[in-house]
Amino acid sequence: MTYANATNGKLADLETRSPIPGVVARRLMGEHVMIQDLDVSAGASAPMHSHENEQIMVLLSGRWQMTLQDAGAQETRVVTMEPGDVIHLPPNCPHGGEALEDCHILDIFSPPAEATGIDKT
Repeated sequence: MTYANATNGKLADLETRSPIPGVVARRLMGEHVMIQDLDVSAGASAPMHSHENEQIMVLLSGRWQMTLQDAGAQETRVVTMEPGDVIHLPPNCPHGGEALEDCHILDIFSPPAEATGIDKT
């Protein structure tokens, strides 16, 4: 067994970027998966979008309102997430969201994504 290519560190030490006002993002990209750590100010939002990546979102703090759309029926469902809530977004599931309070979010994407919903504004 080899650990030669393993990396470790702290989320807080990852390079930060602010793709839209009210969002500070940190990413760690792997070959098959990506983690995105987000600090989102109340009122900041991600527009409705979809992507081929599977996504799991974990709300660590704050309140986040997620809008999900059924691509076939064009119906929407609104989910208000509380700390500790998780949501699984299958590939090509239209979704968007808004921070109802300051939020700390952890997103996991597979495969990795150069652009996410916060990059598509």
